[in-house]
Amino acid sequence: MLFGDSDDLTACEEAGLMPRHQVQFHWKNQHPASGAPFADFDDFLAALTQDKRKKIRQERRKVLEAGVTFRWARGTDITPADWAFFYRCYERTYLEHGNAPYLSPAFFDAMARDMASHWVLFVAERGGAPIACSLIAVSADPASAGGQNASETVAYGRYWGALERVDCLHFEACYHQPLDWCIRHGVARFEGGAQGEHKMARALLPVATHSAHWLAHPGFADAVARFLARESAGVDGYLEQLDGRSPFRRPDA
Repeated sequence: MLFGDSDDLTACEEAGLMPRHQVQFHWKNQHPASGAPFADFDDFLAALTQDKRKKIRQERRKVLEAGVTFRWARGTDITPADWAFFYRCYERTYLEHGNAPYLSPAFFDAMARDMASHWVLFVAERGGAPIACSLIAVSADPASAGGQNASETVAYGRYWGALERVDCLHFEACYHQPLDWCIRHGVARFEGGAQGEHKMARALLPVATHSAHWLAHPGFADAVARFLARESAGVDGYLEQLDGRSPFRRPDA
């Protein structure tokens, strides 16, 4: 069982499943000083330390100076041509790393047909032609979610790919554009997934995640249980270490 709540995990452990603890990196649309959502991207940058703020501005400027602009499309505004271009980029990313893409065109066709409102596409263009894109999922359509639900919308990232090499384009497409979109649409959280401490420089902070597992073979289960006990202690130490590396300014800074 993956990403269960505390009651789920307790029930799993009582049933004999083995708990596992890991780390992901999530961004919250919450100013560390006031607790309020960020007013805009500049407000978000102002909350960061000077070196992190400077780095992001430099990265964004490099993309802009390369003549690259972005457009956003959500739900049914993502055209069949957009989906086809996205898959071309998505497939290329996997092939460049020697792997076949694990999601098929038919999967994304189904998403466009049945769950369009849960997807947002960011398309990078230069000279009027698309050169890269990234795709995020959202738990609900922020435009239609009202009241409390709107503030609880979560974005999940991300698939991406590029047909041209542009310095810092990856950071712009995968982090800066999605975070800007989240701020503008009142999205509460952007979950950037596992791995990648570089995400902390974009204010995606470490979060403990939990799962539960069962193995039929007693000897294999025992070996895994002993490993998980050691791993859990290591994850606790890792989280403590990362907590001291917050990219946000201290209140007195």
